[in-house]
Amino acid sequence: MALIENQLPGCRPRRKPEQYVGIVRICNAGMRPRIGFIGAPLFGQPASLPYNRAMNHLEIILPFCIPPAPLAPDLLRELQTPAFAKLIALANRGEMQIFDTFSRRLPHESLLAGHFSLESRTGIAQSDFNLKENRLNSPATTHHKMREFGLTPDEGFWFTLSPVHIHIARDHLVLTDQRRLNLSEAEARVLFDAALPMCAELGKTLLYGDAKTWFLRADAWHALQTATMDAACGHNIDIWMPKGEQEVAWRKLQNEIQMLWFIHDVNAQRDARGDNLVNSVWLHSGSAALTPMPVIQSSRTDLGAIISGMNSQHKTILQLDALLEPALNNDWANWLDAMHQLETHWFAPLVQALKDKKIRRLSLVATDANRLMRFSLTSNSLWKFWRTPSLDQLFSSATTDTP
Repeated sequence: MALIENQLPGCRPRRKPEQYVGIVRICNAGMRPRIGFIGAPLFGQPASLPYNRAMNHLEIILPFCIPPAPLAPDLLRELQTPAFAKLIALANRGEMQIFDTFSRRLPHESLLAGHFSLESRTGIAQSDFNLKENRLNSPATTHHKMREFGLTPDEGFWFTLSPVHIHIARDHLVLTDQRRLNLSEAEARVLFDAALPMCAELGKTLLYGDAKTWFLRADAWHALQTATMDAACGHNIDIWMPKGEQEVAWRKLQNEIQMLWFIHDVNAQRDARGDNLVNSVWLHSGSAALTPMPVIQSSRTDLGAIISGMNSQHKTILQLDALLEPALNNDWANWLDAMHQLETHWFAPLVQALKDKKIRRLSLVATDANRLMRFSLTSNSLWKFWRTPSLDQLFSSATTDTP
């Protein structure tokens, strides 16, 4: 790499500095030569490359990558993720965005729905511009889910209706994580068939998607403010139940289904096996039609295949949700295991892809229940040889106070 002298008193340049991109030797009268980067302040960082349409851009969303503050020191000691630590240390950290504690959607859910920031909202759900109002409701994604099951309703307002287990605590009820319900298709079909006549009596159409995903048409309930299951998980459900003029009608249907299922043979068999009862349903994600949504790559897709399909005209979005379930269930041993698996299958290959310039621009979006933090880097960020691999930029965000 060419080494040149910058034109300062006492120096004579061999060539103009702008002809080079690389290391320069800067000398001044009476001073020792110093090393700097062209295009950047001497003691600052190399300037980030401006975005251009020829640069592919991969954004990776990592729900619950930010650990809880009391556990952060212990988790940091146990983590063995050198590639992830390198990515975080080399990245430029954006301003933290903080959600209200009682938001009815999690930060990553808002980001995926296109409602979190002006950048993410560009071209997406422009009618839902009031961010504060959006946080009072779950994302309007039911029509998208229905399409995944080949269901294409022409009219009506549809909700996602999810069979769940509600835990009875000492003085309140708590929604548990549906991922750990272990509900089979056979059991779900029987419980669905039992609930179907109740919905029909109230003039509500109920459709089956899979064991954990059903759909309810309720046009008169379109103004209900609902919460996602993950936002409500582990909390007192009174705070997160649907709110609005039709909430009494909803609770009546919910109570009738709960009473029917309480005495149902399916739950008797589950109780005998020691499984949690399917004792309620959760209403959320109401929508009137398909709305523009970003395409999200699946974590089951190979990184090489994602890179091959990347388009320099558009950002590619990937969600890695392996940390979501253990975090929601306070299962931090499995959270550590999931982080180590992400290191092997994703973070180490990402570092190599940046080195090989297969990825030119990378964003890592870390969240927890209330915070969202974006880390941005380019393939040229690997020039920051003075940066020691560290997760301090990430784990320090765990100590930031939330409302």
